[in-house]
Amino acid sequence: MMYTVAETAKIINTSPHTLRYYSNKGLLPFVERSESGIRLFKEEDFKWLFLIDCLKNTGMPLREIKQFVDWAMTGDETIDDRLAMFEEREIAVKEQIAQMEEYLAFIQYKKWRYQVSKEAGTTAIHETMSESEIPADILAIKKRSEELHPFLE
Repeated sequence: MMYTVAETAKIINTSPHTLRYYSNKGLLPFVERSESGIRLFKEEDFKWLFLIDCLKNTGMPLREIKQFVDWAMTGDETIDDRLAMFEEREIAVKEQIAQMEEYLAFIQYKKWRYQVSKEAGTTAIHETMSESEIPADILAIKKRSEELHPFLE
C-alpha cells in the first residue's frame, strides 16, 4: 500500500511540512513519486522515518543524518562508517542522559525545598534546617549540586 505525505505524517505523528523538508534536504531518496510528482510512501519507509526522527531527537544535525542515509543507499562498503556513526551517537546520547539525570536530580531537590517551604509557610525555613533534618537522598543531591554549581541554593 502507498501513502501520501499527509497520510504518512498522520501515521508517524509528524507534520507534512517536516516530511517535505526532509525530502528537500535529501533525507528520503527512497521515497517514490507518482507520475504527477506526488511523494508516495511505502510501509517499509516508516522504518527509515523512525530512524531519522530518532537521530534528530538525539541532537544529530540533519547533514549528518543525510550522510548516514547516503551511506546506507551506497551499500555494504559503508558498513564501517555507519557503525562508527552509531558508536559516536551512543556516546553522545549517554552524555545527554547523564546531563539530564543531573537536571532531574536538581529539580527533585528544588521540589523538595518548595514542599518544605510550603509546609512551613516560608522559604526561610531552610536557613534554620540542619543537615540531619534533610533526607539523605536530597542531601546528596544538594551537596553534589553545590560542588558542581556553588552559586546555586
